[in-house]
Amino acid sequence: MSFHAIESSFKQYLADDAETSISLGMSNKLGELSDPSMASHKARLSDAKQLLEKIHDEKAEEFYNNLDLRLMSLHLQQDIFFNTLEFNDKLQRRQKPCGVDGISEGVFQLFINDTRSPSARLDNILSRLSQAPIHLKKEIETLDTPVKRWRDIEVEQAEGLPELFSSIVSWAELEDYPKIAELQSAIADTNIALQVYSSELSSMLTTAEFSIGEEKVRELLSLKKIDKTPLQLRDMAATFLKDTTNEIDTLSIRLLKKYELPSDTSTVDLHEFLNKKFRIELQDGNIESVLEYYHEQKAKLLSFIKERDLFPVMENQDMVIIKTPGFLEPVIPAGAMWPPISLREGIKTSLVYLTLKEDELDEHTQLGIPVMMLHEGIPGHHLQFASASEQPSFIRKFFNAPEHAEGWTTMLEDYMLDQGLVENELLDEVRFIAKRDISRLSARVGIDLFFMTGDKKYLELGFDLDYTDEDPFVNAGKLLKEATGFTDGRVQAELNWYSTERGYPLSYLTGNQMVWALKQDIVTQNKKQLALEELDKEFHRIFLLSGCMPVNSLRKVYEHEGFL
Repeated sequence: MSFHAIESSFKQYLADDAETSISLGMSNKLGELSDPSMASHKARLSDAKQLLEKIHDEKAEEFYNNLDLRLMSLHLQQDIFFNTLEFNDKLQRRQKPCGVDGISEGVFQLFINDTRSPSARLDNILSRLSQAPIHLKKEIETLDTPVKRWRDIEVEQAEGLPELFSSIVSWAELEDYPKIAELQSAIADTNIALQVYSSELSSMLTTAEFSIGEEKVRELLSLKKIDKTPLQLRDMAATFLKDTTNEIDTLSIRLLKKYELPSDTSTVDLHEFLNKKFRIELQDGNIESVLEYYHEQKAKLLSFIKERDLFPVMENQDMVIIKTPGFLEPVIPAGAMWPPISLREGIKTSLVYLTLKEDELDEHTQLGIPVMMLHEGIPGHHLQFASASEQPSFIRKFFNAPEHAEGWTTMLEDYMLDQGLVENELLDEVRFIAKRDISRLSARVGIDLFFMTGDKKYLELGFDLDYTDEDPFVNAGKLLKEATGFTDGRVQAELNWYSTERGYPLSYLTGNQMVWALKQDIVTQNKKQLALEELDKEFHRIFLLSGCMPVNSLRKVYEHEGFL
């Protein structure tokens, strides 16, 4: 097959799944829900295997076409990996409830992030909700002994959906939607179906076991183009944690002296002191007024970057900052970014969700917000994915390698402070908070590997902690709390998604180290004999405009472009 024929078949493979289609910005299945049945699962798997066979032996003469073939192959291999993943002698698909996401993700996108007319979007929402009761029934039929933690997350998320549906009705009333009675009826039926679904889920026999074993972890690492063993990743995390702790201790000494605090004040107590001192003042007690501070930081960051010409910032982009909706709070600990719809024409718009709760306001301070915004916004994830979606390559518009994504943003946390983003009088404070927060990267490696393998040795990062509890979430929570000082609420929300997104949590530190190593190699070799400032800009330009591919694949791009 020719490159273009393969690319066409790959596009069709993506378009055939309703949720993949809408998430990418295709228009062929806007009013449909995906089929959660095992029959559909098997058919999807068969399609992926057949297409992978067609790609396997193909090689294009042109460098970027050949790169795209390898990325399409990798995408399919990862789909096949997760669709065939087994533990407890059952497919993961049968143990991981997905009914709420199957309904909510597309509906929420149509509601909050769609540029078409309200009437067209509401028609699609009505169509989807009309299918929701059958969708949930099929989901129950698919499940067999779900993982208890995942079942509990699903039930909690289901409780938040009526609030979303109520907001949609209010919007429909505001727009004088002519089918509002049908919409209200479909929502009423869906709410009842959700109650039945949650009740049936809650009565199911569950399991606490969800590890997949070290062999599968090694296979996953290979598919992510990470050339380290699980134990090497653990050791890397332990070294990073030790080095970061030393930096924190040095900053602590200076800050204790600055604020005239007792010399034996712990880092945890210093962290709490700074959180209180630099807490955001709520306007009239309204917690959502925190969002205004984020908007101020968004504008400040953009101005700072443009003045120094540090990164190529496209004009055709926007970023919407909103409070995390209730149904997503269980899986978004503090903040998250939904990237632009890759294939949609027009302004590339990201959604930044911020989880705002009274008992978790310490996650949103004057010291932490600048780092959060540069990580999620510009020059972080928003700019990264908005830039990728503008390029001509189809696969590289949306390919999402977590090591690339998180490696870029965590690298930026140090880089932007080094560039002078924060005034000198608060630099130690911001670095202290940032280093405490980035300690999570080590904990994420250990916990991710522990959750996937079930082996407690991966939690051994240098802390003297007792990991003898039978509950893996208790043991993982001890490490995360000790390493980061996160609030209890954030610890539990972090563990929720660590357990469900296998291989993603370890991507932060792994990617961080890979990106820094790539940058250092380019600076050391400096084959184009550029001034350091100009080389920096070229590194950023190629990184952003090449697409979010595995870092080891991106290294080949720099080689092709003559930087290595």
